[in-house]
Amino acid sequence: MPYLVEILLPVAHGRRSRTNLDLVRDELTAEFGGVTLQINSPAEGLWEDGGDVERDRIVMAEVMIDDIDYSWWSSYRGKLEARFRQEKIVIRATSIERL
Repeated sequence: MPYLVEILLPVAHGRRSRTNLDLVRDELTAEFGGVTLQINSPAEGLWEDGGDVERDRIVMAEVMIDDIDYSWWSSYRGKLEARFRQEKIVIRATSIERL
């Protein structure tokens, strides 16, 4: 069963943010042969943290894969958390049926 892997990435205005997104694009394309970045309309992520509401502007990176290498994804998530200076980067996988 193939999977759709979605990575929620925080963005900020500026060159550094675009450079980080370009690096993710290049890495995922090299590893999986392609990627979709939804960057034209960043979404707004909200969550409560100790009574305060935190906000992120996020874009989604998506790749379709046949098998999940949990070790690779865990390592990559750690790299992304350091690169984007985040406590947690959300990476999720959904089973899909190609039509």
